[in-house]
Amino acid sequence: MSIRNAFAIMVGKTTRWGLHTFFKGGSSYPGMITQKLDPTVLGALSKDYEVVIVTGTNGKTLTTALTYQVLKQKHPDIITNPTGANMLQGIISTFLQHHSYTKNDKKKVAILEVDEASLVHVTKYVKPKAIVFTNVFRDQMDRYGEIYTTYQLMVDGAALAPDALIVSNGDAPIFNSKETVNKRVYFGFDHSPDGEMQAHYNTDGVLCPQCHHILHYKFISYSNLGKYYCPHCGFKRPELTYRMTDIMKMDHQSSRFVIDGEPFEITIGGQYNIYNALAAYSIGRIFDVTPDEIRTGFQSAKRVFGRQEIINIDDKEITVNLVKNPVGLNQVLDMIARDPEPFSLVSILNANAADGTDVSWIWDADYESITDMNIKQITVSGERVEDIKIRLEVAGVPEEDLQVVPGIADLITSFKNAPTNKIHVLATYTAVLQLRKELANQHYIEGGM
Repeated sequence: MSIRNAFAIMVGKTTRWGLHTFFKGGSSYPGMITQKLDPTVLGALSKDYEVVIVTGTNGKTLTTALTYQVLKQKHPDIITNPTGANMLQGIISTFLQHHSYTKNDKKKVAILEVDEASLVHVTKYVKPKAIVFTNVFRDQMDRYGEIYTTYQLMVDGAALAPDALIVSNGDAPIFNSKETVNKRVYFGFDHSPDGEMQAHYNTDGVLCPQCHHILHYKFISYSNLGKYYCPHCGFKRPELTYRMTDIMKMDHQSSRFVIDGEPFEITIGGQYNIYNALAAYSIGRIFDVTPDEIRTGFQSAKRVFGRQEIINIDDKEITVNLVKNPVGLNQVLDMIARDPEPFSLVSILNANAADGTDVSWIWDADYESITDMNIKQITVSGERVEDIKIRLEVAGVPEEDLQVVPGIADLITSFKNAPTNKIHVLATYTAVLQLRKELANQHYIEGGM
């Protein structure tokens, strides 16, 4: 470690101590200061770690949380970035938090969620053992552009660490669309008998990357994910190394399924989260974690920020779901539709930089499906409340049945007055932050994250 490395780390750790001691937080700022003092500091901080990176459009946070618990069963000296600070400065802050001046000969592991566009900046200094590609869906068009642009960012980032194994979702055609300098293995679903179908017409990424004809499917899990093939040129899904072969139970709160002949359970609902568990399982097996240890890891995992996070407000149970693009929202809607009890629905729409400033994505989401659910009250809120109000009216919700509550503080009061004990909240990223801050101010939760 150079003198410059050591000085930057000392300043960063002192900054972090001051922020957490006197201001109750600051997950990325210490990393920003440290990186300005020494642009190469991440290499010095991470050199003693065996690193796994998780990146992709949806599922990064939960996949990281599950993988952390899985690897912890065999490798207790493990770190992660649980607050969602997934850009370069947040990654540096994560290593700063756990940096010790005392030498430790134990094997150290880091499992890191990394933003797709930030991957190339992280792998410039960190050389991971494996990089998980969860999926690529249309998301934050103002920042990323189309899905092929996003995937190129991921490929370019992985190429800076050519020895890293790419562990990717084999059911996503885009991950088989181009050659990479990295070796690849695939996980995916094999739980349905072969049939013959095509994706819904309003689906991205269904053109064959070789001949540009429309892909066909033996089965579809959701969106463009499934056992795809091209009848024109023979392009098809690659062989899967890790396979989910049966879904025994799936409701709004949990799922039971079989991977490689072994039964597993996660205490979070939705088919999309089975993919996240399958990704975590794949990394576990690569690190020689046994199926029994993986089961224990899954059971140890807690619900994380905005991912079916349950918050109690007096006698109300609030389930907060982060939504940010059409595919993710549709999966959340499918999940809450499985709730057997009547519930109230709250949709909070913001359009800040962290959310994506373009809210046109709400018109590609299947809000029409909510008219068939057992919903007793629908509330709209957020900085773009008029946009979401109009969208739900077009979806078939009568204007007189929509409760409009623009302010977050007033929204807490509306929770208390809801006609049901259960309330499902759909909120964009900064809306979740604002909601949690107000809940903390009213002493329903601790802190804002």
